[in-house]
Amino acid sequence: MQTSQPPMPRYLKEDELSQECTTLLSTLPAERGWVCSAFYNYQGFWHNARQLQGVLSCQKHFQAQDTDILLVTTPKSGTTWLKAILFTLVNRIRFPPTQDDHPLLSNNPHMLVPFLELKLYVEDESPDLSSFVSPRLFSTHLPYVSLPKSVHDSQCKLVYLCRNPKDTFISLWAFTNKLRLQEMGTNSLEQVFDKFCKGVSLYGPFWDHMLGYWQESLKNPEKIYFLTYEEMKEQPSLHLRKLADFLGCPFSSKEEEENVVESILKICSFDNLSNLKVNKEGKLPSGENNSAFFRKGEVGDWKNYLTTEMVERLEKICEEKLHGLGLKF
Repeated sequence: MQTSQPPMPRYLKEDELSQECTTLLSTLPAERGWVCSAFYNYQGFWHNARQLQGVLSCQKHFQAQDTDILLVTTPKSGTTWLKAILFTLVNRIRFPPTQDDHPLLSNNPHMLVPFLELKLYVEDESPDLSSFVSPRLFSTHLPYVSLPKSVHDSQCKLVYLCRNPKDTFISLWAFTNKLRLQEMGTNSLEQVFDKFCKGVSLYGPFWDHMLGYWQESLKNPEKIYFLTYEEMKEQPSLHLRKLADFLGCPFSSKEEEENVVESILKICSFDNLSNLKVNKEGKLPSGENNSAFFRKGEVGDWKNYLTTEMVERLEKICEEKLHGLGLKF
């Protein structure tokens, strides 16, 4: 008797693409992917086929509102943590962080702050966003050059988070190996490190992604708040208050007296989130285990994996690409 194969997770499916996307893929430079079979270079950055379908739909149909907030990140730079923080911050009146039935206690942060091109527009070319209350909170990994025109034209706010590329790489390597099916085997550290250094990674090159937002944040600090994971980890209270000011929802003196800042950081802490039942046992609709989004959350974990030669190569790339631009890790 044959055992039936479990269905392929949606994030690995490369069919069900529009004719527009299929035609475009045939014209784009391609490289072997880390999880899916291939990456395709679109507007200077690497995407898998299913994700690119969402990118095209998002660019064509998403209409930003002036009150929208977009969390933009490089993959594996603390996205899950900052989604939790922004959701709790922006919705703290509707959902006080100390309430027993806070949405964060029963929902993975990725369900509360959906990705535009990885969730909403990849599943529906024109999703109904009418149920989102203002301010609408979305996330994206899109590089600055690929953002929908309506985002550039509106007064919506962007919070950009990036991370030391050495830690980003280790987290990305570990995460993508969790997403690979058992029969695929695992990617070796050396194999994908070489790709990462050549810029061939999800939404890479990482340096171009960071620089696009860094330079725009210098030109327009009222629209883009640029933050590093290391800064947020080192001084979370300071940056949470700065985020509140930037988003136009500063903490009142009464909230300060009631320790609301500390309450938000507590419910959003790595220890709290990673130990919730929903994040230990749950799955996203696309098939990823929620637990895959919680690894260590540490600064400097790269020291346990990278050789001296790897460190020197990555640091040299950062020095060359970021030299004289005021952005350091």
